[in-house]
Amino acid sequence: MAAELKGPWDLIEIDEFLSEARVPVRLACIGGDGFPRVVSLWFRYENGKIYCVTHRDSKLVTLLTSNDKVGFEVSPNDPPYHGIRGQGIATLEPLEEVERLEGLLGRYLGGTDSSLATWLLSRCDEELLVTVEPTRIFSWDYRERMADVG
Repeated sequence: MAAELKGPWDLIEIDEFLSEARVPVRLACIGGDGFPRVVSLWFRYENGKIYCVTHRDSKLVTLLTSNDKVGFEVSPNDPPYHGIRGQGIATLEPLEEVERLEGLLGRYLGGTDSSLATWLLSRCDEELLVTVEPTRIFSWDYRERMADVG
């Protein structure tokens, strides 16, 4: 299913931004009390989907098991502001390829040589792959109007 796009960026620009971004995705899920929860996760964007990894005992797994509808945002925290936000459907499955986790570690930590990377890899068999298939993507880009800011 192709995501509905709105905003100034076309699919190529969205793909490039998500492939190059080194900030976490902010993933919003609905809790049992009806209020949203926002979780920041490392992600990799491939073939129109957002891939993350989380521990099988995390609260996120409980939330996504109860409701697979999510909101998401990827944007830098500093001006000039630009990025994407959207909605999608999340699925969970066992992390069968350690390369997915290694890819995230390389993307965000620069490799697998740190104590954090070693610890995360040591529990790889307890991790789940979170796949978000976007249904809507909204882009925004204030870089031109904020050219003299930051």
